[in-house]
Order: sequence, then structure tokens, then C-alpha cells
Amino acid sequence: MSLPKIRSTTVLCVRRDGKVVMGGDGQVTLGSEVIKMSARKTRRLYNDKILAGFAGSTADAMSLFSRFEDKLQQYNGNLSRSAVELAKDWRTDKSLRHLEAVLLTADERVTLLISGTGDVIEHDEPYAAVGSGGSFATAAASALIAHTNLSAREIAEASMKIAAKICIYTNDNFHFEELG
Repeated sequence: MSLPKIRSTTVLCVRRDGKVVMGGDGQVTLGSEVIKMSARKTRRLYNDKILAGFAGSTADAMSLFSRFEDKLQQYNGNLSRSAVELAKDWRTDKSLRHLEAVLLTADERVTLLISGTGDVIEHDEPYAAVGSGGSFATAAASALIAHTNLSAREIAEASMKIAAKICIYTNDNFHFEELG
């Protein structure tokens, strides 16, 4: 008999006018039950110069945050190099290979998605999202960027609210981090 799958999260990153905002919801769901409403899924890393958020297993994400911070220290805060090195380790290391999470990371210049399959993806658009409600948040951010003059923070907040109204695995207990 398999255990119920843990589903959780919307994490969104928005860039506008030199500002970078990353926000995440607080809901963690086990099967059909909400087991936590105030999880913190975004972090500041490397002397508060890097933002990181996760979707997936919390324990796995904490392990990845720790390893990612080590890579950032090793490569003097170079986000792209650290992301590539983490992705290589994640894909090739036997113990890391089984981690079930995805990281969304950003500094003042670039937003990167890092996965356990070795992917390091730089987004073309000034927004990116991961998690169960990621597509809802992305759609909302896309429309708000194209049709409003809202700030990055306002777009992130409004997009997360929209995702929380649509995605049953996302709540409206948000935590935001900002650069710039």
C-alpha cells in the first residue's frame, strides 16, 4: 500500500523595474488533508543576495537549500555556476537522485529553475513559478505585467491570490522576499 502523496505549493518570482520578488504560499497537503497552513517555502541565501523557493518534499528541499548554499559559498555567490553544479550533483549522486523537489532561484540579474534531472532553466519572461498552482500564478503574472503598471511586489501578491483561489493545494498565507 502506498502512502498518500504530499502535494503543496505555489512559488512565484516576478521581476519589474529593477525589483525581484519571490513569494510562496504556506499550505502543505497530505492526500486530501491540509496538514500545515504556514510553511515557509522561500528563503534568502548567500548574505541575502539570492532568493530561493521550493516545491515538493519539505525535507528534500531543506537538504537542497543547504547544498545550494554550500555551492553559493564555493562559487562566491555566482548563481548560474552554483545552480549548474548543484544540478550536476543532484543528477549524479545516488542519495540526491531520489530527492523530490524543484528549486526556483533568483538574484538581481537572473531567475533559474533547478531540477533533479539536471535542468537549469533561465526563464525568458520576467516571471516564473513552480508547484501545483504555478501555472495559475504564471498566467496571472503574465496578464498583469502586460496590462498594468503594478510593481513587482503588487504583481506577485495579486498573482498568488489568484492562484490560491483556483488551486486547491495553495492557500493565501503568503511569504514574500524582495531584492533591489
